[in-house]
Amino acid sequence: MISFILSLIALIIGYMTYGKFVERVFGIDEKEQTPAVRLADGVDYIEMDWKKVFLIQFLNIAGLGPIFGAILGALWGPAAFLWIVFGCIFAGAVHDYLSGMLSVKNDGATIAEIAGKYLGEIPRNVMRVFSVVLLVLVGVVFVKGPAGILANMTGTKSLMWIAIIIVYYILATVLPVDKLIGKIYPIFGACLLIMGVGIGASLIINGYNIPEISFTNMNPKGTSIFPFLFITIACGAISGFHATQSPLMARCLKNQREGRRVFYGSMIAEGVIALIWAAAAMTFFGGTEGLAKAGSPAIIVNVISNSMLGKVGGVLAILGVVACPITSGDTAFRSARLAIADAINFKQGPIKNRFLIAIPLFVIGIALCFMDFTIIWRYFAWSNQTLATIALWAGATYLATEHKNYWIAAIPATFMTVVVTSYILIAPEGFRLPEIVGNSAGLILAFVSISVFLQKIKKYSVVGEVNLTNN
Repeated sequence: MISFILSLIALIIGYMTYGKFVERVFGIDEKEQTPAVRLADGVDYIEMDWKKVFLIQFLNIAGLGPIFGAILGALWGPAAFLWIVFGCIFAGAVHDYLSGMLSVKNDGATIAEIAGKYLGEIPRNVMRVFSVVLLVLVGVVFVKGPAGILANMTGTKSLMWIAIIIVYYILATVLPVDKLIGKIYPIFGACLLIMGVGIGASLIINGYNIPEISFTNMNPKGTSIFPFLFITIACGAISGFHATQSPLMARCLKNQREGRRVFYGSMIAEGVIALIWAAAAMTFFGGTEGLAKAGSPAIIVNVISNSMLGKVGGVLAILGVVACPITSGDTAFRSARLAIADAINFKQGPIKNRFLIAIPLFVIGIALCFMDFTIIWRYFAWSNQTLATIALWAGATYLATEHKNYWIAAIPATFMTVVVTSYILIAPEGFRLPEIVGNSAGLILAFVSISVFLQKIKKYSVVGEVNLTNN
């Protein structure tokens, strides 16, 4: 219990201290007009109150990620707490802040355009394809999953629910951001926070025996902590999907000072949710052995919510496993539309222009709904963290060009380079190499990456100017 409480406190202190440090390193200009003000178009560039923007951003990046990922990560025991806390403060929140604020600095640009500006044309084109494919896959999965649950609950055909969800997705993709997303998301975002706080309070008040942090691997199958835990718990620690979502809200900020609250703050909030669900999962079923036998994450959410929160918990559980993935899917398609529009410089003010991009996306999405892409989806977690790694390298390069402390991004970027490289070489869906080989290759590539980065940024250093390692 003590480790759990200290971890919660650490996340809050991290926001108040390291979050301010990152903001100071980046450097905000409260007098500079944001894209929402300067490029207002009544569709994607719209000023909104920061509290509403925070809740939308929180739900955009969260969905079921910090719940399902944390539940699966809890199989390794309280070692998951360490990754959630340190990953969130020093990697995930930094990643989200930099991707969001770089978008603010670049007219609300999507992550592919940001990567291209700071890393070059090849990374730009790779990220364009990579991010759109990733977003469409996310959108499709979050059609089929909720549709299947609703079909089981109502006894109707899932095809009907797929059609209903697709219609909603189309509306959310093309309508002005404040008309649908701006009205629905804050409500669902608040519900997700309430559910998490309720579970956390129940754990503490009822004296659940939450295990203390140890370096023991408690995974029932003996799966190694590194790199598997660091890929499994993505959204609760660091997630590249967030870099595709942050530009949505970068186009709605009234002032740059709101960036820390919205981007860094929403990631910390997600870390709190992940921490609570990891603690609940590894405790409620009597340990990791019991958790492994408890069923799917959706079943676990339902059981824990109903048991700890009663009827209210049951309603929130349904909301979580149905509404949350839908609200991740709709913004995935919206982000894909913006990414394509940015790539071809296609103005999105006229509604016909929005439909010209949205319709082909949904044709592909609908086709994928009727295909078995389970094997492809197994690569999502790795792809997600790889995208986050690239976004961190882009952020580090920007800070270097501005003669600022690039280490706040370069260190987590180097670490994540080890993680994603080791994972794809070792994992069953990867090359299935021995762990010693995969981990060694990950360390070597990370060393090469940071060496190339440091060599590249030497051209930004000028004798007599501010040392790059100082803000």
